Amino acid sequence: MARWHLRSQRKSTGAKLNRLRKKKRSERGSLFVETQIASKKVKIERTRGGNRKIRLVSTELANVIDKEGKAKKVKILSVQENAANPHYIRRNIITKGAVIKTEIGLARVTSRPGQQGVVNAVLIEKTK
Repeated sequence: MARWHLRSQRKSTGAKLNRLRKKKRSERGSLFVETQIASKKVKIERTRGGNRKIRLVSTELANVIDKEGKAKKVKILSVQENAANPHYIRRNIITKGAVIKTEIGLARVTSRPGQQGVVNAVLIEKTK
């Protein structure tokens, strides 16, 4: 287990924190799931309180809302822009805020696929 998934060992000033107790499992985070463009594949994880979190490992469809407010399920062709990491464009990794190229045009992702298990997007440029 990587140390950076647990509580920080230092204060924001740089001073060392005194340990009050042992590390708790609830303080541990989870690994980032890089959602790629391929046939749909999900990973279900148990979360705090026995709830479930659906992590989208790969997908080829997105729910895109057009200018009129109508939702369509369209095929994702590629990732055009990703502010999270410029290398994600080459690897076609979808994160929140990424601009994806779809059959109907360019759309910006509004959901968190690795956390919510779905790709929702808003159409920003329609192809003629």
